[in-house]
This record gives sequence, structure tokens and C-alpha cells, in this order.
Amino acid sequence: MSVSPFRIDVPDAVLDDLRARLARTRFTYRSGDRPWQGGTDPDYLRDLVSHWHDGFDWRAREAALNAYPQHLALVGGRKLHFLHVRAVRPAGVPAPPPLLLTHGWPSSFVEMLPLVDRLTSPTGGAFDVVVPSLPGFGWSELPDGPLTREVLARTLHELMTDVLDYQRYGAFGGDVGGVVTGWLGALHPEQVVGIHMIHPPFPASFDARPLSTAEQAFLDAEAAYDETDGGYSAIMGTRPDTLAAALVDSPAGLAAWLVDKYRDWSDNHGDLANSFDTDTLLTIITLYWVTGTIGSSFRQYADFDHNTPRPAITVPAAFTVSHEPSQANFPREIAERACTDIRHWSEPGRGGHFLPLEEPDLLAAELREFFTSLRP
Repeated sequence: MSVSPFRIDVPDAVLDDLRARLARTRFTYRSGDRPWQGGTDPDYLRDLVSHWHDGFDWRAREAALNAYPQHLALVGGRKLHFLHVRAVRPAGVPAPPPLLLTHGWPSSFVEMLPLVDRLTSPTGGAFDVVVPSLPGFGWSELPDGPLTREVLARTLHELMTDVLDYQRYGAFGGDVGGVVTGWLGALHPEQVVGIHMIHPPFPASFDARPLSTAEQAFLDAEAAYDETDGGYSAIMGTRPDTLAAALVDSPAGLAAWLVDKYRDWSDNHGDLANSFDTDTLLTIITLYWVTGTIGSSFRQYADFDHNTPRPAITVPAAFTVSHEPSQANFPREIAERACTDIRHWSEPGRGGHFLPLEEPDLLAAELREFFTSLRP
């Protein structure tokens, strides 16, 4: 397998063009009489763009990201970007299973860095940690065919086993990364020691038994929530190129599209600053900009109808359920339809869709406890 070291090095010309575009931003007016009522608030966006132009130091953030060992590998003939951080492990201490940490949308490998820092240390469990950029994100190329959950899982399994030579490993993820984590457990139970997710899985079918009152109530609430939140996925799934043409050409538009979800889905109590510092948000947004991958990040939505039903998940499973509107009152019994061996179920009541960034200490502790218990 071809693997080469990688360092982020954005050309000055790309950054100069970004600043020029930011300086020429045209802002819209607020819809409605309340901030954020119609999506990303224009006043917030104006301040964010101003800081992006005048106060954000990309080179400092780039150097911080490059402190983590990064690589490019050919997997299935396509480039895959990933971090591979080996544990600091005292002599004689048995190794826990290496961990694969997978982000979702609209995120990046940056989301997992707080977990990397906590899990690789001797006091954090001394795990080897692998953090890929999903195909279509950052420097990871799309496959030739449809980008399904199964394709994503097989790609990451090949990275862990054929490229990195880990024959047993654990997997964690949220959002799309969580769905892929479930597929990994379903497809490769002989090599995936266990899975941990913050968004519990649905079964391939609900036909096995009638819905309980709690299950029906949750599904009804989810459908109602989608009526107000689902527009983003509808347009990314049906008109991805139209939307991408706007966002790849306007950094302010890109920021507005991404920040809208960071505010809606995080546990921020109405203020993004309660969950994220501005420079972290701008680091993630800038990665989308400099790689030009907002359109390719939509591929998983555009190709959704190519997905097939996922087999049952039989490996040990753990869940730290995120505290966000779409997960409110998630019944464990739905997850039990999909997983036959749930070992841990936690509802901490804090931390939303981007839990590794929002509550890294809490999540790292739960990952450490679960995966340490699976040490051979």
C-alpha cells in the first residue's frame, strides 16, 4: 500500500484570494424580527466575516494541525487523508485496541482532535488513534462509483487493516461517521472489537415487532423536527451542484451554510460561543474553502438512494447519546432492534451533534472505559 507523509500547506495565493473575497462580501437583511429566525443571522455573519478577514491567523492554525502526524494513502485507488497518532504507552502496559474516529457532516478531522489529545496519553488509555477525512472531505478523494455507507465502511476498514496492519480495532463516530461505524461493526465483526456512537442506529427494518408507544412518539417527533430542519439535506440531495456553485465561490455563503448547522445542532443554549470558539469554527470552514470540497461533501446525500439495508450489528456497542433536538427521548429499544449486544447506554444531558468538540472530557472518559474493557 502506498502511504506518504502529508503536511497542510495552503498557497499564499489561495489565502490572498480568500481575503479579497471576504473584503467584498455583500450581506443580506434579516428575515423576521428575531435573530437566527431565518437561518444564519446577518449580524453574526458580518462579525464572523470581519474576524475571518482581520483577526483569524490561518498560518498559526495550520501549524497546530501539522503538529499531528498526517498521511495520504491510496485506498481503492483513491487518495485518503488521515491522522495516525500512536500512543505514549509505558513499557509493559498491555495495548488497548486502536481506535478509528470518524467525523460527519458538516465537520472535518478537526472535530476529533480533542479526543486524540486525551486518548493517546498514558493517563488517557494509551490508544493508537486514526482519524480519517471521509472521502469527499479535505484531501480525501471520492470513489469512482456511488458513495454509500457500505463503500465508506469498506474504505475505512481497508485503511485500518491493509494499510495500517491493525487486525483488531474499535470504531467511534457521530452523524455519517456514526452510520459508517455501525456498518463497520456489521460487516467486519471478526476484526471490529466494538463500536461507540453518539447517534444510535435505526434498524434496517421495523417489521420485526410492532412499534412501542415510546418508539412511535420518537419517530413522530423526528418527522416534525425534519419539517423545520430538513431543507438542507433535501437540497444537498437533489440539487447539490446548484448549491455548491454558490458556496464554492463565496466564503461568506459557505460560512453561513455551515454555521447554521453548528448553531442548530450543538448544545449552545442559543449562543455559539457556549460550544465553540470562533477560531475553531473558522478552521473547519477554511478547510472546506481551501480544498474546495463543499460540493464533494454533499455526495453522500446525492447518492443516498444507492444505499442498501445494513445487516444487524452483533459486536459490542456503546452509546453516549448527544443532547440535540433530533435525539431527544431516543428510545434505547430502537437501538436494540439494530444491535444485539449493547454494553453501555449513557444520556449525559449535555453536548450536542459535535460532542467531541463540545464535551471532550466526558466523551473521552466514556470511550476510554468502554474500549479498555474490550482489551484482549
